[in-house]
Amino acid sequence: MNDWPEGWSDNNRGPRYGRGSAGAQSESARVMRQVRRGPGAPGQGGAYGGGPGGPGPSAPPYGVPQQPSYVDGRGYDDHDDYDSGYNTGQVYGRPGGGGPAGPDDGYIRGPRPAANWGRRIRLTLTTLVTLLLVATVATYFWADSKLNRQVDLSTVIDRPSTGDGTNYLIVGSDSRAGLSADDKKKLHTGSAEGKRTDSMMILHVGSNGDTLISLPRDSNVTIPKFQGSESGKIRGPLGPNKLNAAYAFDGPTLLVRTVEYNTGLHIDHYVEIGFAGFANIVDAVGGVEMNIDQPFKDKYSGADFKAGKQTLNGEQALAFVRTRHAFATSDLQRTKNQQKFLSALAHQVATPSTVLNPFKLYPTMGAGLDSLIVDKDMGLWDLATMFWAMKSVSGGDGKSMNMPISGSSGGNLVWDKAKVKTLVDELNNDQPVTVSGN
Repeated sequence: MNDWPEGWSDNNRGPRYGRGSAGAQSESARVMRQVRRGPGAPGQGGAYGGGPGGPGPSAPPYGVPQQPSYVDGRGYDDHDDYDSGYNTGQVYGRPGGGGPAGPDDGYIRGPRPAANWGRRIRLTLTTLVTLLLVATVATYFWADSKLNRQVDLSTVIDRPSTGDGTNYLIVGSDSRAGLSADDKKKLHTGSAEGKRTDSMMILHVGSNGDTLISLPRDSNVTIPKFQGSESGKIRGPLGPNKLNAAYAFDGPTLLVRTVEYNTGLHIDHYVEIGFAGFANIVDAVGGVEMNIDQPFKDKYSGADFKAGKQTLNGEQALAFVRTRHAFATSDLQRTKNQQKFLSALAHQVATPSTVLNPFKLYPTMGAGLDSLIVDKDMGLWDLATMFWAMKSVSGGDGKSMNMPISGSSGGNLVWDKAKVKTLVDELNNDQPVTVSGN
């Protein structure tokens, strides 16, 4: 009698995996189709031996079963065409292993694509142009916002008709605003209150050359009736007086009214700069080179110059344009010096070494724009046009002159009316100037 449970009977175990099993495969191998036993040796039938009769001559020792082989779900074995590569070490390297593929491993590499320099150059140029455009636009709006538009020329009454070309009235005032006591002493400005005009010029910009005309401060003119800049009421006339008295009485608008009344020229734009602003611009641009014809000194302005070529800083430049006591024809020589220096300054500002150097351009623009007072209709383009015109005058493409003088009366200079009329007609019609001044 067999004491083993029925499932463990030698005669009724069924095709189970284990000792004495008559099946060729284990149950797990039958369930997992991808796992099967390899082919046995001839005459090998059972799991451990050659057949149901017991182990054959090729049975593994100690009854160890032959190991299964692994195939995919389609039943491919090691003899099929597909090879995973694990047996050869060829999965990530060259056949047989040994590292990356070499030139003789059957891999064909194409030539390395050449760098597209044309595209790179176009991209670089496009980027640079874009940055330059953005910087230019930003600079324009920054500079335009700094203009001090204070003078309202629409309040000037009885104005002459507009002629051809554009007329700028350029004024240098003796304003000491922003100057400390030490600055006033250093620049020899004195401490007078209020503002007066030390220099006045008309710059005509036209198609037949630009003309710069100095108006001596001691010119004998008539101050006509005018509209008060603060009260808005009609006042005057104030009669014969010095030209710079008009500014002292009622500021820029009365000065414009007086110039227009005595010349017949329509003033399109007004530009004014004070002592401090003038010196700051010269220092910001790095000084202005001048060729001084003769040595001179003036204790009032602090001038002390030798003849010859030299670079003037802000303090020296202010002394140069203010000096009048060192000359026999005090006011006329001073206006000539002012013209000469302003033309040189404009030429210095417009040079590539200033325009293309942001470390010099922006301080110069900042100093100039902070110092200037202009009319309400003045734009940055108008201001740039004015400086370029002054440069053309200094370069010989234009003309600089004093207002024609016929004599003096009570110490004031009298204009030559006939020559002034011819000069004004030529400017109004934008014709070449034939009149010469003193």
